[in-house]
Amino acid sequence: MNPVSGAAAWRLRSSKRLHDWREPVPPRPAATVLMLRDSAQGLQMLMARRSMKASFAPGAFVFPGGAVDATDASPLAVRLSTARATQTDDQRAFAVAAIRETFEELGVLLARRADGSYVDDADLAGMDRHGDFLSQIDERGWTLAVDAVWWLAHWITDRDLPKRFDARFLTAPMPPGQTPSADESETFEPVLIEAHAALERHTRGEFEMIFPTIRTLRRLSRHHTARDVFDACRHERPLWTSCPRAGYLARTVERFMEDDPAYGELELTAPDGRIVHRLDWQHEEPVRLTRHVMRLTAPNPGRMTGPGTNTYIVGEPGGYLVIDPGPDDDGHLDRIRAIVGDDLKLIVCTHSHPDHFPGAAPLSAATGAPVLGRPSGPMASVEWRFEPMRVLEDGDIIELGDSTLRVLHTPGHASNHLCLLMVEDGLLFSGDHILNGSTTVIDPPDGNMREYLRSLDRLRLEPFDFILPAHGWVIARGHEAVSALITHRLRREAKVLSALEALSASGPVPLDRLLPVVYDEIDPILHPVASRSLLAHLDKLETDGLAVIDDHGRWLTRGTLPPES
Repeated sequence: MNPVSGAAAWRLRSSKRLHDWREPVPPRPAATVLMLRDSAQGLQMLMARRSMKASFAPGAFVFPGGAVDATDASPLAVRLSTARATQTDDQRAFAVAAIRETFEELGVLLARRADGSYVDDADLAGMDRHGDFLSQIDERGWTLAVDAVWWLAHWITDRDLPKRFDARFLTAPMPPGQTPSADESETFEPVLIEAHAALERHTRGEFEMIFPTIRTLRRLSRHHTARDVFDACRHERPLWTSCPRAGYLARTVERFMEDDPAYGELELTAPDGRIVHRLDWQHEEPVRLTRHVMRLTAPNPGRMTGPGTNTYIVGEPGGYLVIDPGPDDDGHLDRIRAIVGDDLKLIVCTHSHPDHFPGAAPLSAATGAPVLGRPSGPMASVEWRFEPMRVLEDGDIIELGDSTLRVLHTPGHASNHLCLLMVEDGLLFSGDHILNGSTTVIDPPDGNMREYLRSLDRLRLEPFDFILPAHGWVIARGHEAVSALITHRLRREAKVLSALEALSASGPVPLDRLLPVVYDEIDPILHPVASRSLLAHLDKLETDGLAVIDDHGRWLTRGTLPPES
């Protein structure tokens, strides 16, 4: 059984899942269309309120659409459709369904007369919304303007819901000369409205919408004209695909898309989509992620630690391993001891930063479990000195019950940083090498950007699906996350080099002048921290032969060096 619809099966053993698999309701193919028009108020789209008696999203304002019918792919539908050469038969059928449903629900028809002009209200006056749709088009010699329909997004209804759709969100121009008119049965109150206005009214409780509609409007608010939207869709594939997941946050059900930080944790804990997992950050109780992995977050929240440092308790009664015991906090250490009892076998520190390792020594003293890791490097700060009882080397194996953890030395954030890979289940305990919701700081001289990127590149070859970071929720689709992080760092490096080339044209550039240009998108309160990663980027560029630092700590590119006397 593949627990993740539309994705490659992942490795977590079924015996280690928190819940037995429950098959979600199969989704039905459906098509929804955003009819767009430009106005003096901005880009508008056609929406209408669903009946309060509807079985799906009752009372909500939605875009017109519905289930795909067999006739939407019939030979007659094909003959009556004017399609682009790049549109597949499948795309044509979904477009016909969207055009048909919009006409039936709101009396708006995306069709052309024989001369190529769009039909208008006068043409539509004699049509029966409940009659044979294609026959009426054929009788009038019209064609369906399928070529004006573009694939915007692909939404698959959340797995927890009893009625589900595999819906293509399409977009097309609102045909001129037509006035929407609700059928007063399935839909009511048609309105042409701007994305920002719909979202504002929803916030005030005046305009009920469901999650996919809200997120689609947020994306569309980035565009100013209908042409902007259509141009963005010209690659004939959706701009995004999502099957949301839900969990409890602050005692209410919240839904999340794949790029939301909480999504991966919900995918790991309840792959079938049931709403059973609580996402609230707290420090008193462990959060069970699988049957053999718990997370206990230390009470050290802050700008650099997020909700706190995650301590992972791996194993089952009879044998536990603690990863990153965190700060020397009596309450936190007492809570760890209450969970592991007399069964703690090993303590592993991913690296020697003060929010990760200080709790190791007192926990070891109280339980007798040895502390493993790598000693801090010669360039590490004095207060971060760490000497494990046993040194872990790259490739070392740790056996724990029926699980195997392989040690991966991943220098970069710190010279002694390591990750642990749970081989049987594809779980990567990433320490600070990969975080959820932010990028880790690379702080020279112990931190090294070149080594950090090399370590990330190495991780792309390792077999894992989920990343369990030291700060933040679980991350799903681990290799995508690693690749995205590499791309982000390389883009930042390119921005550093571009800014340095521009500024050093008039002379050497001090770090504090370069900083606000390279990190112009972040809150200035974070600039002192960002300056450390900026220095790491510059050190890498110097190693790569692209930048030079002078005797006063100012930077130039190789191309702007003054000529030798």
